[in-house]
Amino acid sequence: MTRNVSLSDKYELDRGRVYLTGIQALIRIAIDQRAMDDAAGLKTGVFFSGYRGSPLGGVDQELERNKSRLLPRDIHFQPGINEELGATAVWGTQKVGLHGKGTDYDGVVGIWYGKAPGVDRAGDVLRQATASGTARHGGALALCGDDLLAKSSILPAQSEFALQHFEMPFFNPCDLQEVLDYGLHAIALSRYAGNWSGLICVADTMDASGLVSVDPSRLRFVYPKSADPRAEHTINRPLHLGTRLETERLLRDIRLPAVKAYVRANHLDGFAYGSERGRVGFVATGKAYRDLLQAFDLLGIDEARARQLGLSVYKVAVPWPLETDGLTQFARGKDKLVLVEHKRAFLEPQVKAALYGLPDAVRPPVWGKTTPSGEPFLSDVLELRPQDLVQALMDIVPGAREDEGMKATAQRMVEQAAWAAGHAEGGQRTAYFCSGCPHSTSTKVPEGSRALPGIGCHAMSEINGNTTDGQVAMGGEGVPWLGQEPFSRDGHVFVHMRDGTYYHSGILAIRQAVAANVSVTY
Repeated sequence: MTRNVSLSDKYELDRGRVYLTGIQALIRIAIDQRAMDDAAGLKTGVFFSGYRGSPLGGVDQELERNKSRLLPRDIHFQPGINEELGATAVWGTQKVGLHGKGTDYDGVVGIWYGKAPGVDRAGDVLRQATASGTARHGGALALCGDDLLAKSSILPAQSEFALQHFEMPFFNPCDLQEVLDYGLHAIALSRYAGNWSGLICVADTMDASGLVSVDPSRLRFVYPKSADPRAEHTINRPLHLGTRLETERLLRDIRLPAVKAYVRANHLDGFAYGSERGRVGFVATGKAYRDLLQAFDLLGIDEARARQLGLSVYKVAVPWPLETDGLTQFARGKDKLVLVEHKRAFLEPQVKAALYGLPDAVRPPVWGKTTPSGEPFLSDVLELRPQDLVQALMDIVPGAREDEGMKATAQRMVEQAAWAAGHAEGGQRTAYFCSGCPHSTSTKVPEGSRALPGIGCHAMSEINGNTTDGQVAMGGEGVPWLGQEPFSRDGHVFVHMRDGTYYHSGILAIRQAVAANVSVTY
């Protein structure tokens, strides 16, 4: 049976499968949440704000493009001048109706977006906002764009540690379907437990496109009554100085345990691949889970072969706070437990802490960034490449070193990596200003002068030798000169700053330079 297909299906169909991108899946979260609220007899709205940046650079464009489709659904968009102001506006959505003349809405869903450096920048707001609480029929979702390979950031960036510091629970999807499903669960969790929820967004999913199920029946939301923080507590309140210590107790003792209860009740974490009783266990989340299955596939290990070899994979939906009851039960009695994660170890210390109290006879040795004896195992820089995972599996999978097919695959990947390294695998065209851009010449300064770069396109002035100093955090352009000027023989410096940076926070750098009365030209 065939049906007519339209480009608008991704936002208009209410069942079946639709074709969309990762960015469009984020917009679809808001549409589906509004539809579920309508079906439940709730009058709600959605408010988006944040600041664009890879891999979430297209969110604001997609929202603007579809304004005529979204506004009738009470889905509003107001971009932030910078990340922290966008987050503060979203924080305000959870206080609708608490003051003033009230509201006609039962609640408003707030959705913030920003790349990982923006998560850091908005940290004070995000930490206070999640401590402040959420509305019963509102909820707040933070879309956190991780740039693991620093494709558009000064440094490689991941959000997990920042979100843990903010005490914000977060989800880590591995594909487009989970972007949509976890996004809806994240809002449901935020409403239930009273915390903001985070959603990790990496380029592999945001830039991808594919078919996604939008059938409402695919999801079920369970709210454990025994752990409901709202049953006996007021968990959505303004942050008053007189209640700040009580807010901390409520967050730690009531609301975060409710997060784990929600994860358990909805079976979000759990066994996902291979043999449930396998002797060798793997734990992974998000992109690392998908990459682990790819490594299995490269070695010729399908699910049937994984069961035969005694391999078992536990998939984590919410890396923090980690629900440890299911994890401990899974790990108990395993011969080995392998933590597969990109970048710095995040799950690994939580898992080791959870297993610490098990009796020696059933506590498995843990392999992660190091082996049980402390030797390096999985890298914590860049990303784990397929050849890295394949080589690691050769040391873990029972019989792999004796299996001719697996040995041949591992050797072939070593040879391919060596060939690529010797044939300009990393070759790329040097970035330069767009044709006709005036900054290709305006960033040049008099010979012998010092020029400090700015964030954004002006970074190319460094790549092309028009600046002499390294990068600086956005909004601090030229400010390092203040600490140098009293001690430097240079009497003056130039600073490059683009208009977007000026609007975002660069005006503060100029004000600081004026206040310090230093000799500088922006």
